[in-house]
Amino acid sequence: MMKRLLTLFAIVVTVHFGAYSQYNTERLLDVSATALDNRDYVVVIQHCNNIISNRPYLYRAWFYRGIAKQRLGDYTGAEEDFNQAVKLNPYVHELFRERANNRIVLRSYVDAIHDYDRAIALDPDNKEYWFNRALSRYYQHEVQQTRHDLQYILKRWPALPNTYALMTETYLNANDTLQARQWAEKTVRVNPYDGNSWSILGRLYLRQSNWRKADQAFGKAIHYTPNVVNNYTYRAMCRVNLNKLRQAMEDFNKAIEMDPNSFLAHYNRGLLGLTVGDDNNAIKDFSYVLRLEPNNLQALYNRALLLDRVGDYRGAISDYSRVISKFPNFWSGLLSRAKCYRHLGLTAKAELDEFRVLKAQMNKHLGIQQRWSKEKLRSVRKMNDFDIEKYDQWIVLNDEVSTPQYSSKIRGYIQNREVSTDYMPLYFLSLQPYSNGINEYQIVNKSVDAFNLKKSALHKLYVSCRIAPAEPQQAKQFFQLIETLTLRIQASTDMKVLPDLLLQRAVAYTTTYNYEAALNDLNACIEQDSTLALAYWQRAACLLASKEHATPAKTNGLFIKKVADDLKRAVALDTGNPYLLYDLGNVYALQNDYTNAIICYGSALKYNSRIAEVYYNRGIVKMALQQRSDALKDLGTAGELGLYDAYALIKRYSTKK
Repeated sequence: MMKRLLTLFAIVVTVHFGAYSQYNTERLLDVSATALDNRDYVVVIQHCNNIISNRPYLYRAWFYRGIAKQRLGDYTGAEEDFNQAVKLNPYVHELFRERANNRIVLRSYVDAIHDYDRAIALDPDNKEYWFNRALSRYYQHEVQQTRHDLQYILKRWPALPNTYALMTETYLNANDTLQARQWAEKTVRVNPYDGNSWSILGRLYLRQSNWRKADQAFGKAIHYTPNVVNNYTYRAMCRVNLNKLRQAMEDFNKAIEMDPNSFLAHYNRGLLGLTVGDDNNAIKDFSYVLRLEPNNLQALYNRALLLDRVGDYRGAISDYSRVISKFPNFWSGLLSRAKCYRHLGLTAKAELDEFRVLKAQMNKHLGIQQRWSKEKLRSVRKMNDFDIEKYDQWIVLNDEVSTPQYSSKIRGYIQNREVSTDYMPLYFLSLQPYSNGINEYQIVNKSVDAFNLKKSALHKLYVSCRIAPAEPQQAKQFFQLIETLTLRIQASTDMKVLPDLLLQRAVAYTTTYNYEAALNDLNACIEQDSTLALAYWQRAACLLASKEHATPAKTNGLFIKKVADDLKRAVALDTGNPYLLYDLGNVYALQNDYTNAIICYGSALKYNSRIAEVYYNRGIVKMALQQRSDALKDLGTAGELGLYDAYALIKRYSTKK
């Protein structure tokens, strides 16, 4: 009877705890979903890591973590998580949607199209999927199929404004401006609040010199999307042609206020200044343009005209000469330079320029030389059009369809943080547990654990790679420990205990940033016991930490070699210690010996595959070796393991061209 009761009790307890565990997992999934809604992507990854480590068969954990990684810019890591989620449950259309969106960012448009096919099969009435598949086909340059899809969408959902806008872009890229304008007009009729469509329509009117309609269109675009810089610049160009010069200048000023580095706004404002006689400010604008593009001959010639006008003849001659060196037959430039020479009394040089023009005109009259200057075919030129005769014409951006808005930092987007590309620091012994700013825990290392079990250990030693600022009470404890250890060392007569005491005091000195005293203790410790791997490890870390405060003479190759020698000795004494191998890899990386660095990092991961700093530093090394894909994958893993600065690096590397 008792046996039956015990069996029944065991079953009840098992069921209870199983149910509780299931409840706890579901609760964590719900918390993750809430964190996603609040854009706390770091929290999402932490929760999902916990769920995946215990229940890797739950597709929602992979799905949520994939979304979080995607929002943080780790698109490669997100792809892997979405793949796992789809593998676990291929019947949820949202999984295909998110993976397809991610693949569009990765420019895997064919794969994105396949995902939208599967999403549509599962949810055929979702207009978002139909449109996004058409968009993917557009990016894949399947223009005819894109238009076919859009026509179908318009039949089912005639009020979907994005459809009209995408149809407009298909004709814009085909240079069919008539059809593009008609579709843009349809777009703003369906959705008069779409600022981007008004902007497209404005540029189409601008191409046709329809200044009044263009002005109105850009006005609407600015009203609905006020943070798009180039809309102000283009409206200013329209207003110049409508003789609204004051309003045009206000628009140029607004554009430059929003984006001080806008080439377009500076150049065109300079041209307006040249027109209205605001010479000094126009000179500043063209000088700014020339800092961005030193070889922009149109800006150079315009500045020369302005310098000539304000009486800076030597500056004007310098600019004229640079233009003439590129275009020897530029008669207007030669005559203008001759005029400047005469102002300075350099008559011989002036006559030489005038004679060159006269000779060229005679040769042209006799048919010896072809006509160099071409008739102006349009009043708006493109930035890549280097015809010096067009120096007085407005410029527009080449093949611009839409302009992204400037956005402020948003809570949760930690990839927008500014971080350096420095390596993560070495691991070392500390009186503080490991912390990466998010997680804090004790790193398990058999050598350190064995040392902590010794009777001579007065304070628990930890493995860490950062010294956190100590609280006042904690700092007081550290200094008291140093005093206690000093008394023990002075009183010690046991040569077996002395190295342990010296090592502990060195660690205490390290934690309080007294590297010189720490190194003295470590040197003495190694003299007493040359087989203590922890002492070599700590000395290497202290040497490198003290490098920041060392004189240049101490930071040469011999200094780094000494650090490497200590780490190699420690590795020989404590084989299989992943933190020592990581440290040695760091030293190789600092010497630009990337091959050995990667070997050491790989060895460290064989012993412990969850050290975030190893992936982080290996990612930086691989980026230096131009192994971009592998580098981003390593950085993504580092972020997944809790080192969230990796996402900022992923964003930086991903945006580099």
